Amino acid sequence: MKMIKQIGSAFIIIALAVFISTLFLNTYRLTSVTIRQSGMSAEQQAIILENTVQLREKSLSKFKFIKELKLLLNSTNNEIIAKYSIDDGEIEKMVAQFGGAYKLSYTADNAVTIFQGDDVSGLFKKKGVKDYTFWMEGKTYSTSEELKNELSNTLLGYNNNIVYLKGMDDYSIGNYTLNLTLASGNGLLSNNLVLFFFLTFILAVIGALMFIIPSFFSGNPGIKNNYIFKNPLNSRGWSGILLGTFLILFYVFLYFYPVYIVEWIDLSGLASKTIFGRATSQWFLYGFLYTLSVMVMGIRFLTKYRHNKYQQYRTYSVIFFQTIFAFILPQILFALNLPEVDLKNIWPLDYSFFYDWRIQSYQQAGGLGLGMMIWGIGLIVVGVPLVTYFFGKRWYCSWVCGCGGLAETAGDPFRHLSSKKLSSWKIERILIHSVLVFAVVMTVWVLYTTLSGKSSLIGISSYEVRKVYGFMISSVFAGVVGTGFYPLMGNRVWCRFGCPLAAYLGMVQKFKSRFRITTNGGQCISCGNCSTHCEMGIDVRWYAQRGQNIIRSSCVGCGVCAAVCPRGVLKLENKSEKGRYNEPLLLGNDGIINIRKERLTKKTGS
Repeated sequence: MKMIKQIGSAFIIIALAVFISTLFLNTYRLTSVTIRQSGMSAEQQAIILENTVQLREKSLSKFKFIKELKLLLNSTNNEIIAKYSIDDGEIEKMVAQFGGAYKLSYTADNAVTIFQGDDVSGLFKKKGVKDYTFWMEGKTYSTSEELKNELSNTLLGYNNNIVYLKGMDDYSIGNYTLNLTLASGNGLLSNNLVLFFFLTFILAVIGALMFIIPSFFSGNPGIKNNYIFKNPLNSRGWSGILLGTFLILFYVFLYFYPVYIVEWIDLSGLASKTIFGRATSQWFLYGFLYTLSVMVMGIRFLTKYRHNKYQQYRTYSVIFFQTIFAFILPQILFALNLPEVDLKNIWPLDYSFFYDWRIQSYQQAGGLGLGMMIWGIGLIVVGVPLVTYFFGKRWYCSWVCGCGGLAETAGDPFRHLSSKKLSSWKIERILIHSVLVFAVVMTVWVLYTTLSGKSSLIGISSYEVRKVYGFMISSVFAGVVGTGFYPLMGNRVWCRFGCPLAAYLGMVQKFKSRFRITTNGGQCISCGNCSTHCEMGIDVRWYAQRGQNIIRSSCVGCGVCAAVCPRGVLKLENKSEKGRYNEPLLLGNDGIINIRKERLTKKTGS
C-alpha cells in the first residue's frame, strides 16, 4: 500500500511538472484566417490585415507575440478612433456654416453639411452630430465663439463614445489578444494535445487516486488526522507556502493576465470540444479544474470520513451540485443559446444577478428566462430564510455551494489553519458584513440606473461601482485570496471573511432558526479536537466546556467538530427555537451549576 501511494505521489509531481512546462512549448504566428475568425468588425479586420504583413510572416515566442499583438490592436484602435472623431478643425467648419451674424440659431442639418458624399466615416459623423446635439436645435448664440464652445463640450461625449461604438475598449482588446493568441499557437503542445492532456490532467487524477484509495483499506475505523502539525504541507511549512504561492499566481494570471497561460486554456479545450463541442476559454479552464478538484478530493474526503454517514451524504451532495449545476448544466444552456447560469448560485453571492445584461438575457430567453429570474428571486426572498429557518445555513454552505464544496474537499487538509483568536472573530464580523453592505448598495445603484435610464447616481457611474466590486471582491477576495490562501489561512477564508450570502444566511441562522449544535459539558475532556478542526475559526471547546449551544452566525454546520469528538459531546440538531439561547453551565465542586440560577440567587439574596 505504501508503495502504491509513493507511485501516486510521483505521478502527481510529474503531471504538475509537465503542466508547468507546457507554458513554454509553443510558438505563435498570426494568419489571415485567425484574424477573420476573431470576431472583430470587418473594418477592424481590414486595418489589421493591412498592418500585419510582417507579423504574419514569422513565428514568435509567446511573450514577443503578445507584445507585438497588443501594439497592433492598440494602433488599430487609435486609427479607427482618429477616423471617426470630430476634431477642432471640423467643429470650426461647422460653426462657419452659420456665418457671423448676431444671435446664431443652431440647426443640426446646417452643421453636418461639411460632411460631403457617402463616405462611411462622414455618414457616421453626421448621425453622431445629430444624435448628440439634438437638444441644441433652435437654440441661439450671441457669438461664434459661444457656439463653438457649446459644440466642443457636447461632441466630447461623442468622441469618448467612439471606442465603444467603433473601436475596442480595454476589455475587448484583452479578449481579442487572448483569442488571437489561442488560435495562433503552433508547436509541440498544439500538435500533441491528447498526449499532454493525458500527461497532465489524467496522470494527476490517476496519481491522486493511487495516493487516496489505499487509505480506505488500511488502519482502524475512525477519522485520522495524524501528523497534521508536522507535515510542512499542512502546517505552513515550505511545501505549504510553495503550494499557496502557486495557487495565488494561478488565480492572478487566470483573472487578470489569462493570455500568459494560454497553453493551459488550450489544453482544457480538448475536454471542451470533446464533451460540449464548444471553444474553450479561461473560464472553462477554471470550471474544469474546479470540478475536477472537487470530485477527486471529494473521494479523499469520503475515504477519510467513511465511518460517518453525515459527512458521506454531505460530500456526495457538493460533488453533485458542483458537477451538474455549476459545470455541466451551464454548458448545455449555452449550447441551447440560453442564459449560461448556475441555478444554485444566489444573490448576493451571484452579484451580477440584477445587472442589465443579465436581465436582458433572461428576457431574450422567453418563458424559460422568465422562469430563471423568478427562481432566482424566489431563492433570495423565500428560499434562503425559509430553508435556513429549518436547517440553518448548512443547507447551502455545506451541502450546495461550490465555494463550500471546494473548501470541504480540496481544502480539508488545511481546515485546522483557521485562526481561533478573538481578534480574528472581530475582523471577520466587520469584513463580511461590510461586503454584504457593499453588495446591497451596488445592486441598488445598478437597479436605479437600469430602471431610470440614467448612467449614474449622485454623479457616480454604476459601471464604475460594478467594476470596483468585480475587481476587489469577486476577483481578488473570492478568487485570489479565497482559494490561494488555503495553505496559509485555512480553507474557508472567503466563506468566513467575505461571502455576502454567508453573511445573509448567518443573520437568519443567528436570530431565527431551529438549528443549533448542542453540547454536553459534563462529558467534555477539553481535548480541543473540535476547535482545532473548525474551519470557521470557532473555539468550539469554549462552548463545550460550558455546555452552551453553538448558534454562531458563522457556523456552516459541516459537523466535523462532532465527528472528531471522542466523547460524543457535540450534536447537530434542528429543534424548536425555544432553548437555543441557553445559559452556559459551570462544573464545580458542587456539581453542575446553572449560571442563570446563580445570578438569580445573588440578586435576590436567597
